[in-house]
Amino acid sequence: MSLVKLKNISKIYRNNGLNFPALDGISLDVQKGEFLSIAGPSGSGKTTILNIVGCLDTPSGGTFHLDNNDVGSKNSSQLADIRRHYIGFIFQTFNLIPILSAIENVEFPLILKGGISPRERRKVAAEILAEVGLGDFLHRKPSEMSGGQQQRVAIARALVKKPQLILADEPTANLDSKTGREILDLMTAMNKKTNTTFIFSTHDKMVMEYARRIIMLRDGKIESDEKRG
Repeated sequence: MSLVKLKNISKIYRNNGLNFPALDGISLDVQKGEFLSIAGPSGSGKTTILNIVGCLDTPSGGTFHLDNNDVGSKNSSQLADIRRHYIGFIFQTFNLIPILSAIENVEFPLILKGGISPRERRKVAAEILAEVGLGDFLHRKPSEMSGGQQQRVAIARALVKKPQLILADEPTANLDSKTGREILDLMTAMNKKTNTTFIFSTHDKMVMEYARRIIMLRDGKIESDEKRG
């Protein structure tokens, strides 16, 4: 079943009266449970696709359905609600809140989502941090952790609300190769355990090695679509 369905998606940015096309007629189906990488050179449209699928941006043309919901018909408040309930985000710069501890950072999406008691929220956050190997680091702040540990916190934060989809924008860019592989191993294991769909935006060959499907972009168009294994 398709979780993400893009049809003839275009995106044009306008600046000083000039048009800058970022996507040109992208059509793409992503099934539930996929572990997919969107790759291509700078300016190919990778981040633009991730922003549209993540409901952080809207297309200039075409249609986008997420879990059979027509996202194009939603207003900004409804898009924010979709992000809270359906989507987890992992960024190359980790984007942790520096004044909060690891467990407080992981709890934060649950606070935004609502409907869970503080006691249960703390319990769930502690459990997911233990799953990503940080059971002994609950009360450390980002400045007291390595880059790999911070990215593990970011993964726990993305997973804690049990989203159907996780979007990862260059998740290994600020990590050394050994730590990057550890993070990719962790995300692969989480994908298999929870059947959560992962979509990566990357130009890192190591990330592409782990992907079971690679979409190559060039000049805002899909150049190739390769499935592996």
